[in-house]
Amino acid sequence: MKSTGLKRSLLTTLCIAALSIPSLSLAEAAFPAPVEFKGRIRAESAVPGVPVHAGGEVRISATGLAPGQKLVLQRGPDVLSDAALQADEKGSASLTFTLPADAAPGLHPLVVLLEEPSMTTTIDLKISKPLDYLNEKDWSVAAVHPAKGLYQSAYSARSNALFVTAADFSGGTSELLRLDPETLEVQARITPADFPEDQKPPAKEGAPKGPYKLAPAGVFGLGLDEAEGRIWVTNTPDNTIAVYAQDDLSLIHQFAPGAVYHSRDVLIDPLRKRAFVSSSATSNVYVFDSESYEPLGVIDIRSAQRGGEFYVMSLAIDPARAEVYVVSRISNELAIIDAASLEVKKILALPGAKNATGLDVDPATGRLFVAAQDSNTLLILDRDSGEILHDVTVGAGALNVVYDATSGLAWVSSREAGSLTAVNNDGEIVAHLEGGSYANHVAIDGKGAVFAVNKSLGAEDEKADFLRRITRAD
Repeated sequence: MKSTGLKRSLLTTLCIAALSIPSLSLAEAAFPAPVEFKGRIRAESAVPGVPVHAGGEVRISATGLAPGQKLVLQRGPDVLSDAALQADEKGSASLTFTLPADAAPGLHPLVVLLEEPSMTTTIDLKISKPLDYLNEKDWSVAAVHPAKGLYQSAYSARSNALFVTAADFSGGTSELLRLDPETLEVQARITPADFPEDQKPPAKEGAPKGPYKLAPAGVFGLGLDEAEGRIWVTNTPDNTIAVYAQDDLSLIHQFAPGAVYHSRDVLIDPLRKRAFVSSSATSNVYVFDSESYEPLGVIDIRSAQRGGEFYVMSLAIDPARAEVYVVSRISNELAIIDAASLEVKKILALPGAKNATGLDVDPATGRLFVAAQDSNTLLILDRDSGEILHDVTVGAGALNVVYDATSGLAWVSSREAGSLTAVNNDGEIVAHLEGGSYANHVAIDGKGAVFAVNKSLGAEDEKADFLRRITRAD
């Protein structure tokens, strides 16, 4: 009897609970078939070439939406627009608003709610801390405009020359240049040679010619083989690399398209005669014999984080220690590779870094220098212990870094801020200088001079495509 009464009681409770639950038909109506979001939404400064600062104007731009699709933007529970945005006939929508004057620096997640069809995604709004120029009078800066689309530079002690790569998507052109490292006078320049006929992929009927097609083989990353007098370059849009002569810029060897997917940086190990090339859209570093050009293998770097993704960017090397260093921008880690065995020795965490991209090493002290774009920081860490010695806020969008043992300074190029920052071994900023629009890359000559290149905001940008030579003022 007790058992029967209990069953009746439970049944009564379940029936009452069922009356309070919405009907299944209503639930089904609220959950139509999900649609994958394939559009693009960006949060950036409303003023081109200026980082987002507290009190500044922010522009939210959306593309790839369905025509007429509605969009609501939230920061937590707060709606950032008075009314829902609606995509135009091209699937685009935009919103501009002013940040509060006390908005805190950092990455702020924004929730994007889309209707008709219903979708939800998130984006990050980065608010950066302004950094005033510092000690400008202590430095002498010479600047020239040698070509459009400057990417990287490298100084050769063997040739006493500065080599520069340039690739301009707007004009579909590319150049490799040799300059006097003191006067910055162009000594020679060439348009990279086209691919041999047997390497050219078959043309696809109706295929677009741009914007990522450069004629013939665009040059981007740059590394020097001083022993052989060669220049290694990355042909990024064609997923390959090439080798040129330092003396006359003639092509020595062109690798076939597809040899290295999304090739970014290249460096040479002079002791083991190897070339290391980063494949920046993957977890891979490709290795080649720098004399025979034969492939020696692909190093697949696994993140030490559970579910982490190691996404390779910049490379650095200590030849005497037989170590190659690779930084990951997705998992924010640093891999140490044995240059002889090509095995990953260790993975170091980079706490505090977001979008770690630039990298260099001081072999004498064992310090590693990492520039991180989204945290606007330079990390200085010990390679043996992995300890973070200094975490320095530099310019917005810290992209690349080079360490100059002559001066004991790490120079950081910050893309968003358009600045160049010098940081000493104690983590102190000793100089913060103008770097032009989209400061892109820094290099040194080992004798005290720093070379910096920047890119372009657009056709009317007067600060675009400058090569700077920075030295201590007399």
